Amino acid sequence: MPEQGHKNRKVGVVVSTKAAKTIVVEVSRRVQHPLYRRYITRKKKFMAHDEHETAKTGDRVCIVECRPLSKRKHWRLEEVVLKAPQVDIKVRRPRREAAGR
Repeated sequence: MPEQGHKNRKVGVVVSTKAAKTIVVEVSRRVQHPLYRRYITRKKKFMAHDEHETAKTGDRVCIVECRPLSKRKHWRLEEVVLKAPQVDIKVRRPRREAAGR
């Protein structure tokens, strides 16, 4: 397949992997306020297609623009740049107190 020219790429952090083969990537950028000249962080969320479901929550990923895959999904996962450390969480149930103590 021939290259179709320059594709738009963005790097962001995965904030959700709840949907099947879909990830939500939050891309942040710093812009200067037009009046106060102070730098502000602007954030935007993009839905991206993850065919093999390799990305996990917290990973830094690179997404590339593609044809529309659904109503809100116009990006696909290109690569996982940095894997986030995965932590196992053990849920402890509170002890049941004996009645009459």
